[in-house]
Amino acid sequence: MSTWREERRADNRANAEEARRNAEFEAKLQREERKARREEKRTEAIQRRRDQAQRRQARAAKREKTLTPGNVYRRGTLILVGLSALASLPAQILHYVAISWMLAPIGPAVEGGAWVMAAGVAYADERKLPMWVRWLLRGLSLGAAGFAANINYDYGVHIPGLTPAQASVAGIGLAAVTLGGPLFFEVRQWVITLSEKICDPKRRAEEKAKAKHERRRRREFKAVAKRARHLILAAPYGTLTEQEAFDRAWYDIEGAPIAVTESVISSRIAAEQRVAKALAAAERTPEQIAVELLLADLFGTPGADGGPTGGTRDKGPQGGPRGTGGGSKLTPPGTSPEGPTALLGKRKQAPRPTPKTEPERPLDEADLQKVRDLAKALGSASNLSHSAVKKAVGGGRNEYLARLRRAVQEEAR
Repeated sequence: MSTWREERRADNRANAEEARRNAEFEAKLQREERKARREEKRTEAIQRRRDQAQRRQARAAKREKTLTPGNVYRRGTLILVGLSALASLPAQILHYVAISWMLAPIGPAVEGGAWVMAAGVAYADERKLPMWVRWLLRGLSLGAAGFAANINYDYGVHIPGLTPAQASVAGIGLAAVTLGGPLFFEVRQWVITLSEKICDPKRRAEEKAKAKHERRRRREFKAVAKRARHLILAAPYGTLTEQEAFDRAWYDIEGAPIAVTESVISSRIAAEQRVAKALAAAERTPEQIAVELLLADLFGTPGADGGPTGGTRDKGPQGGPRGTGGGSKLTPPGTSPEGPTALLGKRKQAPRPTPKTEPERPLDEADLQKVRDLAKALGSASNLSHSAVKKAVGGGRNEYLARLRRAVQEEAR
């Protein structure tokens, strides 16, 4: 019996524990559901506030975009034009109806003609039509508006029941609104066209420069430009660009690539012959000069003052080319006052100066003149080499030849 009671109490305790756990689980589920609902409501409220802020920003941006000076001017002008039409059109209709009801459409036709021609000016500006078309449309628009203004003025001054002053004001007012509408619209179109032209000054300046270049090229090379036009017309539409046609036309007329003519080729050949003759007089070849310049860049060579140059060149004010001319102060490799260096042989040192055992020989003016003439033939005193100076004066001591060369180079500076 006691065993059954104990089992019964154990079962009751187990049932109570299970009921407690179920109650706790249900309470936990309810708390989580309430928390989820609160989070959902909070999220929805945040989203609503975010949407409202976005809508406010969109409305503010729209207002800002709508109320810009340009939009206000465009829309305000159209409103003013519409009011002018509403003020002037009834007088037109009443004027012709007073004559005969069959003439009622004349008023809207005359007034509408002015507006259609004004719209035609805007369309011509948009399509970039020739200027004479735009001025023709402007003339037709103002002509129709002037005719309508004259009719409205006559109608206004003859309105019954008005004093002469009132009739005059009415006539002038009707004529003013009749002319003012098309004029306002025309001014609006001028402002829009000018604004579009200056909205991108860089692109407009580039287009003007390109057009100026094309005009100068056609004027300078008339025969080539004419041939280029023939090529473009002869080729299928769109298959040949203007530059391609100009290149081919240049070759057809001049027989050479672009910007090269017979005179240019002749001048180039003559210059090459003069350079070859000067190099032959100095017993130097273009290959030797190229090698010397390469060695000067890589290893450096003694300068005119005997100091190292480090393979660099000091450019003059003009930033002249490397080698000769252009303000360069570099003595070419192998032509230092002490004698040959770089090209005497690989891993060979320059000869040491001979000790002086007798007074220096004075420089002969005839020898100096010969060296000056040689420097002029070479294009620059910096191109003087020891061997060239020796050949020009007919030999001599190395020390004397070096002084001759140094004296001419110092004069050239």
